[in-house]
Amino acid sequence: MFNALVVEKDEESGKTSAEVKQIGEEDLPHADVTVAVEYSTVNYKDGLCIGPGGGLVRKYPHVPGIDFAGTVESSDDDRYKPGDKVVLTGWRVGEAHWGGYSQKARVKADWLVPLPEGLDTRQAMAVGTAGFTAMLAVMALEDQGLKTGPVLVTGAAGGVGSVATAILANLGHEVAAVTGRPEQEEYLKALGASRIVPREELTEVTKKPLEQETWGGCIDAVAGAMLGRVLKQMEYGSSVAAIGLAGGAAIEGALITPFILRGVNLLGIDSVMQPYENRVRAWERIAKDLPMDKLEAMVQPATLSDLPGLGKDILKGQVKGRVVVDVNA
Repeated sequence: MFNALVVEKDEESGKTSAEVKQIGEEDLPHADVTVAVEYSTVNYKDGLCIGPGGGLVRKYPHVPGIDFAGTVESSDDDRYKPGDKVVLTGWRVGEAHWGGYSQKARVKADWLVPLPEGLDTRQAMAVGTAGFTAMLAVMALEDQGLKTGPVLVTGAAGGVGSVATAILANLGHEVAAVTGRPEQEEYLKALGASRIVPREELTEVTKKPLEQETWGGCIDAVAGAMLGRVLKQMEYGSSVAAIGLAGGAAIEGALITPFILRGVNLLGIDSVMQPYENRVRAWERIAKDLPMDKLEAMVQPATLSDLPGLGKDILKGQVKGRVVVDVNA
């Protein structure tokens, strides 16, 4: 028997509850590889799955946790053998499939990636889906050719924004970090941000078709009115990598003008269904280009029993940086 955070639903009331319980290997889903999980993390999707109503969960009981890293315990697939270190992000694990908030997980071999040299399992979960997404966004901007101006990072104190800020600064880019929390200024500067942009400077919807060319690139976690405003301020031929929609799914105040008159690119970043080859490429870049001392500064440690409270906090925007969950603590 081993510990897992189990979400259950009361059929009469429709309410869900999450608590740490003991389960056995016979409870795990049928799949190729059994992993002894060492660490997981907390993402916005996890908060939805833990919280009231179950969010993205379709079948109960359910074990959330969209990320995990650990050691292969057994495998029916030749690509993995006992003792291999692996990491998993995406593939709707933790949503449609049981996830990493458990001391053991069983998943398809296709969903796993070998842990790259230079990273341990704890560091991999300090990165997690948020950091993986940040690296995908940086790679997409590079593939399009980053311009000379500062790179804007919106939602910079969050998980994706924190890692993106650290990576971009480490690569030598000038980073302008957008936050609505003035108390995070020192934290963001420690990650490498050279400029702090108050959120309210970019949330006003304007009727101007274009504004002064200011940003050489952007990683946007907000969308909504902020993305509509930022698009008007992008340099000619620059790109915005869109990774989230905390401010709403619509791009308020947006016009076609930046795309036609300035050749601005809007790049959608998906981390869930990324092909295996690009996953490996991104994780290798993370091991190479993310400064580990900066990564450690983002970490907030947690255990399985902390997860119900953290699930609520992340939905309220009250989680800074990266939560690393030691599932065996």
